[in-house]
Amino acid sequence: MNAVTELSLPVAAQPSLDSIISLAADAEAAGYDRIWLPETWGRDAITTLTLAAEHTESVGLGTSIVNVFSRSPALLGQTAATLQEASEGRFRLGVGPSGPAVIENWHGEEFERPLRRTREAIEVTKAVLSGEPVDYDGDFFDLSGFRLRCHAPDPAPPVDAAGMGPKAVELAGRFADGWHALNFTPDGLRDRLDDLRRGAELADRDPEAVRVTLSLPCCALADAERARSLARQHLAFYIGGMGTFYRDALARQGHAETAERVHNAWQAGERAEATEAIAPLVDELSAAGSPDTARERLRAFATIDGIDAVAVSFPRGADTEEIHETLDALAPGE
Repeated sequence: MNAVTELSLPVAAQPSLDSIISLAADAEAAGYDRIWLPETWGRDAITTLTLAAEHTESVGLGTSIVNVFSRSPALLGQTAATLQEASEGRFRLGVGPSGPAVIENWHGEEFERPLRRTREAIEVTKAVLSGEPVDYDGDFFDLSGFRLRCHAPDPAPPVDAAGMGPKAVELAGRFADGWHALNFTPDGLRDRLDDLRRGAELADRDPEAVRVTLSLPCCALADAERARSLARQHLAFYIGGMGTFYRDALARQGHAETAERVHNAWQAGERAEATEAIAPLVDELSAAGSPDTARERLRAFATIDGIDAVAVSFPRGADTEEIHETLDALAPGE
C-alpha cells in the first residue's frame, strides 16, 4: 500500500507570510494530505500554522518539528490544544530534540540528555492534552496541579517524535504517536523501522499504530540538471553544515566515507567539493530531476513497507517558481 503524499512548507526563499499561506492553500487544492512546517531560525511555526488553519479547510496541519528545549512541555500542550481548536481537529504536534548547533548556539540552552528530555516532554504534553491535572516528577520537569483552563481537545492531537539514531527511533515507538524521519536511504529507513517496532513492542503497543512520516527532499523541474543540482546542494548543507547528527546518521546507513568527505569539505569552506561528494547518493536520499524521474523516486519511497506518509520538502536553494513547479508536479494523482 502506497503512503499518502504530504508537503513540508519551505522556510527559505519566502518573502512574506502571505507567500507561505498561499502555498498552504495551493497544497490543499492540489490534494496533499497534510502540510508540515519546521521551525528553525525564521518565522515561528505556531503563528504560521495558525494563519494556515484560518486559510484552509480540510488539509491536515503539523509541526515537523518544534524542539523540546525552547518551550516547556506544558506550553507545548497548551499550544497543541489551541492549534487543534483553531484547525477544527486537523493538527498533529511533531517534536524532537534538534541538535547542539541549534539548541546551544541559537537558544542558549545546554544540550543535555536529549532523549530523556524528549521522552519527558512527550509524556507531559500528552498529560496536558488529556485535560486532567498534571502531576509529574521527572529528571527535567516537575509539575504539580497544572490543568488546562479551557476544554481539553477532543480528540487530542497526536504527538509525534523525530529521531535519527536507533535509540531515538525506539523512543518514538515507545512513547509517541508517530515517527518523523529525515535524510534516510531506503535501506537506512528499513533498519530504523526495525528499531521503531522494537520500541512499540517494549511498550506493548501495536507497531502499526505508530504513524511514520518521511520528509523527502524533492525537486521536479523541466530543467532536470538544475533540480539535481539543487538537491545536491541541499543534502551537502545538511550533512556538512548542520552539526554532526546528519553526518553520523548517513554513516550508520553504510556511507561513512561519503559522510566524512562531505562534512570535512563543507567545514573547510570547500562547498563545491562537498556538493560533488554527495552526488552518487542523490537518488538514495531525494527525489530530484525531471518530473517523471522525481515522481518515480517518490513512489519508490512511498512503497516501502512501514511508511505511512512521504512529505515533499523543497531544497533550501529553490526559488518560489521552482517550489511551485515541484508542488504541482508531485501532487497526488499526477
